[in-house]
Amino acid sequence: MYRIIPIVFLFLSFIASAQNPLDAATIQQIKEGVARTATQTKTISSDFIQEKEMSILNDKIITNGRFFFKQEQFLRWEYTHPFSYVIAIRGDVISIQDEGKVTSFNTQSNNVFAEVNKIIIGSVNGTLLDDDSFTASYIQNKDYFVVSLSPVSAALKESLNRITIYFSKKNFTVDKLEMYESAGDFTRISFSNKQLNQPISDEVFILK
Repeated sequence: MYRIIPIVFLFLSFIASAQNPLDAATIQQIKEGVARTATQTKTISSDFIQEKEMSILNDKIITNGRFFFKQEQFLRWEYTHPFSYVIAIRGDVISIQDEGKVTSFNTQSNNVFAEVNKIIIGSVNGTLLDDDSFTASYIQNKDYFVVSLSPVSAALKESLNRITIYFSKKNFTVDKLEMYESAGDFTRISFSNKQLNQPISDEVFILK
């Protein structure tokens, strides 16, 4: 179950030595930059490292793998170490491959997973910044524009405390996601070796 939670809610408070609140003009600049980058970015492939801290465990769980995104709603999270595990999203369909077995279901049949799907896609393409389901706060440090999103609905608050998205100041792409769950668990996903707008076959998002 701990494998699914970080992706299910995705796909995170920010504490740093230099935090600066942003004025309305800068916030608008961030929104426009993220929206522009999202429009221009047709595909993303990247390595990722996921750090998971759970209240029931003493040790941090560290996993890594490959991430793929293709407009409009194609995602693949492929865990490669220390276990093999894949989550793929194609529109409203989520497929999970675990120990060679594939399970698929439609997000529209479950309100929770429909919300999850929206959060995951919205985190990647930036649409979550204008989503009325969340209240947003903006700060910056030397390298990032940092947006913290807190859920509005009571139902989502039961599972999710807040999501924090780190947008690179260089190109407005997402370098890091953090999630704080209401139960006290914490997840950080860091992206590296990103490649933008390289061809990715639709077959990558189909699990068999």
